[in-house]
Amino acid sequence: MVTGTAGGATVLDSATRELTRVLLLFSLDGRLRPESSPLGGLVDRLDFGRFEPHLRSGEAVLPVPVLAERVTPEEIELPHGDHGLAIASAEVMVLATPRGDVTLLVDCSFADRTAPDALASWLADTCFDRRRITLRGRPMLDVLNERLARPAPLTFGQNVHQLVFPGGQLLRDLLSTGVDDAARRPALLNEIVYRGRMPVSDTADLDDAMPPNLTNHGLTLSAHGRGVSVQAGWAPHVENGLALVAVGMISALAVLQRTRLAAFETMRANERATTDSPYEIRSLISRLSAGVNELQLDLAFGVEAYVDSLLIPEMLMERFQSSLGDALGIRDSLENSARMVERLTSVINARSAALDAELAERGDRRDRIVSALVAAATLIALPPTLLLAFFGTNSTNVHPDRSILDLRVYGTAYALAWLPFVILAVIGYVLLRRVSRRSGSLLSQPDGRPLPVPAPRAPSGR
Repeated sequence: MVTGTAGGATVLDSATRELTRVLLLFSLDGRLRPESSPLGGLVDRLDFGRFEPHLRSGEAVLPVPVLAERVTPEEIELPHGDHGLAIASAEVMVLATPRGDVTLLVDCSFADRTAPDALASWLADTCFDRRRITLRGRPMLDVLNERLARPAPLTFGQNVHQLVFPGGQLLRDLLSTGVDDAARRPALLNEIVYRGRMPVSDTADLDDAMPPNLTNHGLTLSAHGRGVSVQAGWAPHVENGLALVAVGMISALAVLQRTRLAAFETMRANERATTDSPYEIRSLISRLSAGVNELQLDLAFGVEAYVDSLLIPEMLMERFQSSLGDALGIRDSLENSARMVERLTSVINARSAALDAELAERGDRRDRIVSALVAAATLIALPPTLLLAFFGTNSTNVHPDRSILDLRVYGTAYALAWLPFVILAVIGYVLLRRVSRRSGSLLSQPDGRPLPVPAPRAPSGR
């Protein structure tokens, strides 16, 4: 690599490269917390040049290396051979975000000439057959899981992005300004960006043959699709900055996919709940709320933290980040996932409100029953108490030779003891009937028509 310099030995963002460099980024399924990693930060391991102050200030947000190892070219083997390309150096690095989302980075440099067709085949092999890549004769992830000593092994996820930094003759072919080279450039870019799966006809219109997201500044060139980026003519610190942007986007895309699946699982758990026990419903609401809180944290700190230019506020990085985000559809997916989580939150809040209303109604019924029992007990207990007091203390009107149950003698006392309570009970009953008739419907509309209430959904979801 020969880095360009300006007056005063200022390092430029453009440079020439003799060896083609390829960075393979694989999202991994599984969570890995980067607590107290002995490898230091990503800024300590890669050269970010003038971008380093920005990254130092936001280092708490960056992915952290939890495993880094340089390997010899002979230790890495592809399922269909090396396709005529000789690896000069390779490094394997496992990165984990603060939320525990994991990305595997494989950094390779090729010796000698890298033919576009061979490079396209190599990229296709490492993408579509990545599970069959071996390290020291064993599947690569088996070796890495053994080194990480995790109880649950990491597995390859759905997302792959490959950054190609051309060198040597390939770089000169892509940046050449000759007429013949300009006509050949679309075919070269398409072969690499689409991994040889979308050949370009010689008679095709050049504008139509150009790959998407192409930016050609003469000294530098950028073109990318959803899975491959070609970045030609950049200095090492720019290459590493572009790689960091791609790591964040691939990690964010994996989080979005996981969040979408988790949101559907939460929805199904809510629909499958058929219990009538308020305690079980309260426990369900607590579990659903905790799950939705995790989804919101994932969207905030696993996606939104990596899809803007706050980490590296440079136009060069922002342009690539925006273009790659559009190609991956991250912003639309983020908006849709956020709306899904908001609606899940609304459903859980509605279920919680329904539970509170049901518990309040049960409490009111319980209070009414207790009040009725107390009133009945009082009604039953007071007259006998008054009568006992009368018979126990009024010796003048109580005949010792007469039974206290003799109504002909003590009928007036019994009437005076019971009649006020009977009158009070009748008056209370009449007043309650009047209140019930005057209250009307609590949910009636002003015009008197009842409110339309949708039928409850069956537990089966049909």
